Amino acid sequence: MALKITVIGTGYLGATHAAAMAELGFEVLGLDVVPEKIEMLTAGRAPMYEPGLEDLLRKHVAGFEGSTGRLRFTSSWEEIGAFGDVHFVCVNTPQKHGEYACDMSYVESAFDSLAPQLGRAALVVGKSTVPVGSAERLARRLTELAPAGGEVELAWNPEFLREGFAVQDTLHPDRIVVGTHSERSEKLLREVYATPIGEGAPFVVTDFPTAELVKTAANSFLATKISFINAMAEVCEAAGGDVVKLAEAIGYDERIGKKFLRAGIGFGGGCLPKDIRAFMARAGELGADQALTFLREVDSINMRRRGHMVELAREAVGSDSSFLGKRVAVLGATFKPDSDDVRDSPALNVAGQIHLQGGQVTVYDPKGMDNARGLFPTLGYAESALEAVRGADVVLHLTEWREFRELDPAELGEAVTRRLILDGRNALDPAVWRGAGWTYRAMGRPRA
Repeated sequence: MALKITVIGTGYLGATHAAAMAELGFEVLGLDVVPEKIEMLTAGRAPMYEPGLEDLLRKHVAGFEGSTGRLRFTSSWEEIGAFGDVHFVCVNTPQKHGEYACDMSYVESAFDSLAPQLGRAALVVGKSTVPVGSAERLARRLTELAPAGGEVELAWNPEFLREGFAVQDTLHPDRIVVGTHSERSEKLLREVYATPIGEGAPFVVTDFPTAELVKTAANSFLATKISFINAMAEVCEAAGGDVVKLAEAIGYDERIGKKFLRAGIGFGGGCLPKDIRAFMARAGELGADQALTFLREVDSINMRRRGHMVELAREAVGSDSSFLGKRVAVLGATFKPDSDDVRDSPALNVAGQIHLQGGQVTVYDPKGMDNARGLFPTLGYAESALEAVRGADVVLHLTEWREFRELDPAELGEAVTRRLILDGRNALDPAVWRGAGWTYRAMGRPRA
């Protein structure tokens, strides 16, 4: 008998996982406590922008021509409990207000709501990023609350999705990590992931603590690599070096690699910043805080880049103290391209700081405008890059969308007050912009 799968939480992770499980051939029922999300998903619309996700939803949600009908959504915990053999918990774990620690309230609420509905053997699979030690505690909670008791097992299966590539990363993962105490759980998850395993995806079986640590360790390593090259950018500026050439040279070393070595205004989003902070907080609780003190500097370097971009912009417009009377165009609002996610966005943070210092800031982003307006309603917004730069004293390139790399510098030059651009992502071609009469500056690079 084919496994039936439920997905609890239909945000970025859950909606993608539910659609991907349907694509792999399973009957899937997704749950969310927000009625608007259920309505959107049932209508084949994703609650966020993610390339390919809406196409996948419409391929499997009932009601669309040619749909498999394998994917449905509900707000009923009773329906979830009766339907599923394998329950994936994909709810959010944000940073606590005023603390570094992770807020586990959504995960705990999901387990407390699901467990009483489990009257037969089932596997609950945590995918949320949680502090190490959480799985053991949640496993005990499941046994206590589930009518089926010990027949309900827990496994931990961290996600490694990249926004902008989430569908690809779910269907064709570069690894599958499973923390489990039983052969039965392992067997069930091998069945769930049979297709990617058959394609060669490594299947790593480990204990609960290691599975929980893998995601935070991976994110901490990536954050460290990004902050390393940004620290080198600071040194290059002081010494007159070129961080782009430096990154190219060290990237040829296979031990280092080229990825995540583009200096700029740093990382943001809903994962890396809060994950490394939660990791530090948990290490402190475990008495291993000294092991992760370096992450404080990683975080500090990252946040310093935003302030440095503001300083570069102030210097560029010829002001020592404020941006009063200056028009600043900001290209980019999302924390990365191919996403509408503006959580902890360096681009919006820079735009907001300049606005608070008196600048007239106009922002344009291909996909993140609505979310940016919701977060920073007092900024100005334009419907195109050309409109955003009209009358600008300086243009800031802060999210590396392909659309921005393909802009015509000559056309934009006709709209601005001054042909002055600051490349906060080191993603534009300096020769092309300078050839069109622009003053081009970038972080960690010579001025000419």
